[in-house]
Amino acid sequence: METTQDLRNKCLEKDICGLLLKGSKQAPSWLKDAMGKLVKEFPNVSLTAIDSSVLYVKNLEDQIEEFDENIKQHRFVIFKKVSGSTDAAGKGRLITSIIPLQENLSYGSMSNLLASAASGSATPKKLSALPMVKTRTKKLVAEEKAKRERKSDQSKRQASGGSSTPGGAFTENDGSREGRKAERERRRAEHHANNPDFKPKTPEEIQEMERKRRERMEKMAEEWTIDGEDLPPEGDPYDDEDLEDFDEETSTYEVHDDYANDGEDVMDLD
Repeated sequence: METTQDLRNKCLEKDICGLLLKGSKQAPSWLKDAMGKLVKEFPNVSLTAIDSSVLYVKNLEDQIEEFDENIKQHRFVIFKKVSGSTDAAGKGRLITSIIPLQENLSYGSMSNLLASAASGSATPKKLSALPMVKTRTKKLVAEEKAKRERKSDQSKRQASGGSSTPGGAFTENDGSREGRKAERERRRAEHHANNPDFKPKTPEEIQEMERKRRERMEKMAEEWTIDGEDLPPEGDPYDDEDLEDFDEETSTYEVHDDYANDGEDVMDLD
């Protein structure tokens, strides 16, 4: 596979798919033989491969063992579709899950993992976003490595009983709604800790603050609203340079003398 469309058509759309992330362009002979055996052993499972030395599977590789360019190690992961599809309408969006191989890569370990996925004995991990195939660049790898480190730090804080939101789902602002909420709660807790005399506002005080805020908004709206008295009188458009003062009694503008007699003296060119 070389593109995101290949990944979706050949793997993610299948009920169960085994993906080999090769560490080099050419796989060793023992790995080719192992994949050939797996194809015969699991005819109903889609098996495919991708060269992860030049391509990066975003939203997947941060969930599995990090690729080591020095040893060019090969990795294996199983996709198990949860629901939905990318083709048919009315089935909902495609949602998938993964079961990564935690053992050393071999025919036996891959075969056991596929058997566990097919029987349902292995517990898959649902992905929040569909994997995408990207070109492996230094910038992308650095960004994904930082993302991996943030997740690791978050897990360590949760394990050590560090600060977290109710339920322990989010401990940092990752840009999501929950992350922003966690950031607000963290700052609120720090403010309360640094201000021991702080007293939370009562519901009545909050209602009074809301009432004053609405009054300020209404006042500002009135200042920016143009009333009918401020509008010019209805009529034909006019140019300020062609007109003089407005006559309130007649509700008309007095035209300059240069324009008052316009059209009376016409030169006969014949």
